[in-house]
This record gives sequence, C-alpha cells and structure tokens, in this order.
Amino acid sequence: MADHLPPRDLWPKRLYTLPEFATYAERFNPTEELLGKAVAAGRGERAAVLFEDQRITYGQLLAQANKLGNALRELGVQEGDRVILRTPNIPPALVANFAILKLGAVCTPTSPLFSRAEIAHVANDSEAVAIIVSSALLGEVEAARENLQTVKHIIVVGGDAAEAKAKGFLAYGELLQSGSPTLDPVLRKREDVGLLLYTSGTTGRPKGTVHLVEELLIVPDGFGKYGWRVTENDVIGGSAPLAFGAGYSSYATIPFRFGAAASLIAKFDPEKMFDTIQKHKISILTLAPTAYRKMLQVPDAEKRYDLSSLRVCTGGGESLTAPTYQAWKEKFGLEIFEGLGTTEMMYVFASNVVSRKAKAGSFGQAVPGYELKVIDEEGKEAQTGNIGHFVACGPTGTIYWRDPDKQRHAVTSEGWNRAGDFVLVDNEGYFWFVSREDDIIKSSGYRIGPEEIEVTLATHPAVADVGVIGVPDEVRGQIAKAFVVLKAGETLSSEDLIAFCKGKIATYKLPREIVIVNELPRTPTGKLLRRVLKQREPGAQQPGAPLRTGTG
Repeated sequence: MADHLPPRDLWPKRLYTLPEFATYAERFNPTEELLGKAVAAGRGERAAVLFEDQRITYGQLLAQANKLGNALRELGVQEGDRVILRTPNIPPALVANFAILKLGAVCTPTSPLFSRAEIAHVANDSEAVAIIVSSALLGEVEAARENLQTVKHIIVVGGDAAEAKAKGFLAYGELLQSGSPTLDPVLRKREDVGLLLYTSGTTGRPKGTVHLVEELLIVPDGFGKYGWRVTENDVIGGSAPLAFGAGYSSYATIPFRFGAAASLIAKFDPEKMFDTIQKHKISILTLAPTAYRKMLQVPDAEKRYDLSSLRVCTGGGESLTAPTYQAWKEKFGLEIFEGLGTTEMMYVFASNVVSRKAKAGSFGQAVPGYELKVIDEEGKEAQTGNIGHFVACGPTGTIYWRDPDKQRHAVTSEGWNRAGDFVLVDNEGYFWFVSREDDIIKSSGYRIGPEEIEVTLATHPAVADVGVIGVPDEVRGQIAKAFVVLKAGETLSSEDLIAFCKGKIATYKLPREIVIVNELPRTPTGKLLRRVLKQREPGAQQPGAPLRTGTG
C-alpha cells in the first residue's frame, strides 16, 4: 500500500499540540477504542445508534460488527484491504464500518450518487476487494460490474436475498448471522491508512483522500471535545453522507468516543429532519446550509415541532450566509455556528462553535490544535482584511491516494495544507469566505467571489436557490452569470433580478446575465456543483475535448 501514497517529503507537517494526542498507543484498533472499551466498561446498554424507530445499543452494535467482521475474514478480507461502502446513512453502514476497521482493513465509503463510471473508477483506483451496497443502490454497481478489476465479492444489504444470490452476490443478512459475536481486533500503527474517502467531484472525477488510523481518534478528541463539547448525554444528528469527512466524523467517530449516540437519517427531507430531531431528541445538529434553508421554508415549523433538545447547531460545506443565520435565530431562537473544513483534512478546522460567539457570515476561528493563515500569491502572510489563499496546519493533513502531482499542489513548501479557498481574516481572528480558488471571477481586473452575488440574489423573496459562475467575455475577460431557481408560482425576469442587486453590491460585481432554471446541481452534502454549470456553457470543455483558452 505504501506505493499508493505520495513520498513522505510531500506529506504536510503535523501539529500534535493537544494533550489527548499524546495518549494514543503506537498500535491500536479504532473499533476497540470507539466501541469495545465502552462495552467493557459496562456501558453496553447505552444507545449507540438511533434510526427511525430503532434503538441499537453499544453492545448490539459491537456484536453485529464482530459477526460481520468474522464473515468478511472468511471471505478473505485481510489487513490493509479496501472495502467499499455504498449505502445511505443506515445502521448496517456503521456495522460494516466497524467490522472493516476491526479486521484492520480500510473502510472506503462512497457517495450514493456516484454513477457506474465513478463506482468503477473508485473501485479500481482503490483496488477494492469487496463492495457492501444497499439493495436500493445496487443498480449502478451491477452496471459497473464488468469493469471492476479487483472486486471479488459484492454484498447486498436488504432486498430479496434469493434474488441477490441468484445474481452471484452475497446477502448481508446471511453473512451477519453466520459470523461469531466475538472477534479479536487487529492492531494498526497510528500512521497506517485507516480510511479512504473520495471527494465529491466538485472539480473533476473523485479523488482519493487518505486518512490515517490516528485521525479516527484525533477528530473526536479535538473538534468533538473542544468544539461541540460532546458528553455521553448527547445525540448527534444530521444528514451528511458517511462518504464525506463531515458525515463520517459526525456519525462514525465523534459520538462513540464519548458514549453518545448517533442519529441517522437515510435521506434528507426538511419535515423528516424536524421529526427526527424531535423523536431522537437530537442535541447537536450538523447540516449543510442548503438543508437549513430548506427547513426554514417549512410552514409553522417552530410551532409544530419540539426542538428543545437542541443545544448546538453547526453548518459547513458551503457559505451559510448572514441572512440564513439571522432567519434561523429569529425563527427558532438558536444560532448556527458555521465552520469550514475539507474531506482532505477529515473535518472542520475553523468554526464559530469554538468561541460560541458567532459572527454572521464568518466561518469562525481556528479549532484547537490547528493554526490558520491567509497567504498571498508569493506565499507571504497577507495583511488583515486582504483576500488571499487559505492554508491550515494541524494534527490532520492532506494526503492524496495515487496522485503525487495533486499532492505537490496541495501542500506548500513549508508543509501547510492548501484549503483551495480565497478568504480574508479580520482583526479579531475571524475568517471570511470569498470563493473557491477555481470559482473566482476575474472581471475587468477585479476579483469577484460568486458567493457575494449569490447571497444578494438569495435575499429576494421570490428566489429559492441560486448559483453564480464566471463565463468568458471579450471585453471584461469574464462576467458573472447567475442561474436562479424561483419559488413555486413566482415569475420574474432577469432584468428584475439585476435591478434588485443594484445598490446592494458594487456595480462591477453585478451579474451581467441571469438565467431562470428549474434546479441547480448539488452534491449530497448540498455543495453547489459549479463545475457542472460551467460544463453546460456553450463551448465548455467536455470529457475528451481539448482545453478551451480565453482571456482573463
């Protein structure tokens, strides 16, 4: 596996400044640390997972993980092998995760939205030996089957077991019943590969991001303890898929480090989310900004649902925006503590939740254990208030799987991780998002962040969703083009919307073109796929087409 990792001199430097990070053994097993020790300490009857009407205890979760782990071992899964997960956020996904980890194998969750081509790419790139897939998501795996070069077993969760077996697949339920409820943990080194996450493909095909075994403890011991301040009485809920750092950390590591519970929801729906908060008594809610905005549109939600269990609401994945923050606070009496992180660095490394003092529109300050700064084009630290590249350094870091060229760009010569964002920092140490580096619009010599235009348009009462990109222009180099989704029953012209923006943003930032569309492309975590919007433009580069060049 070492030859799939970049040379060590390309790895980012790591900071281990929190005392918790010095307590880890040189070899340990994540499942044992997160589940086994809790059961051994007599906490086996505590709720570990809540899903719809199900309540799964720590003891039950560990026993199921052991059973599946034994079955996987019988199938030949060994230490270091990659096993793909393709499921919604359902209990078998966590069972499989902990089974894989207990064997010393590498859990590789993938987005439920991946196409057959992306599934084949991830399976072959990771050299996966098995895929565990929900019956509802089996179709694309079947379609990719003939192109899977290393996969030996496909295990189907749910559905008709006889039908799955007739197709040459294995039935998850039968494997679970066949295994023994006890399993000795395989101890791994702290710097062994423990988890492989693939990016959502916002800027191209999915890229493998490596996470070391120690990171499965570092995230809860850092952000979980000093950010959310998790206790055994907490229930952590939300909707981010396990395939991304946000979802995996929130529902597969952080709760179990503290004896808390994970609340799962298979698919986000605003009313379903409200109902789940009430039913499971969620105390820590973590959602994408888009999800919060959809929940704000539910009529009389503040009267229909009991949200008294909530003590912390956090968000990330894209800019929350001040209007969303204010609307949520006004309607529910709760702040949303915005944060920023990357799948590459596993989780959030800047957040308002740390100080519990939110600045609407800012994504906060450094999470304990991390150092953050803004640098200019020459790599020097930018002055307060100046836009620059966002870099971070801490106990987690960016390591790309089988992509040394990408790795060279991801880490500075001083060992800092590039977040890929343009930001600025104010005189109180709060960071403000401007744009993804790939999304910045260069118009008439100005740098324009599409987010500011999106926030402005989103405040129009008739607008349901909005996305902005830069498109080529012969005079200005680029202009801002907006794609707007209107609320049901609303009609507006592009001229109306441009007029609405005047006086709210600088003239040079005004969108020069606005198109009304039915929907916008977004990832499962709610991130806007500007890449897809750009590809839809006339003359845009398509797969296999030559690069388009232009001014600006």
